[in-house]
Amino acid sequence: MAETSIPVRTCVGCRNRAPVTDLLRVVLRSGTLVPDPRRRLPGRGASLHPTPECLHAAERRRAFPRALRLPGGAAVEVGPLRAHVLGADAPGRTPGRATANERQTALPTDGPATGRSARREQDVVG
Repeated sequence: MAETSIPVRTCVGCRNRAPVTDLLRVVLRSGTLVPDPRRRLPGRGASLHPTPECLHAAERRRAFPRALRLPGGAAVEVGPLRAHVLGADAPGRTPGRATANERQTALPTDGPATGRSARREQDVVG
């Protein structure tokens, strides 16, 4: 039987290659770096070990704009990613796993609700 190979990626912080299972995928959403632990968000992603050392090295080297192919090395907001990585050091927290709050942050927001409930409310009022 053939063995299944695990994809390998390079960490943008330490530049070491590792299996994707050991790395955290990071994507850019509205100018903000967002952790994508389930590797499901659309768009180009960058891989990072979920450690403060690799995050600091990636920031120092300005690796995220280059890895995400942003024009002119545009500045990106690292807050949610930093909170995720630093939170991974908390007791009882699994590195690379998003909390419910982080999953909510990663969802796109298009402004106020425009679904059926908003239309029903308008029908009742008007």
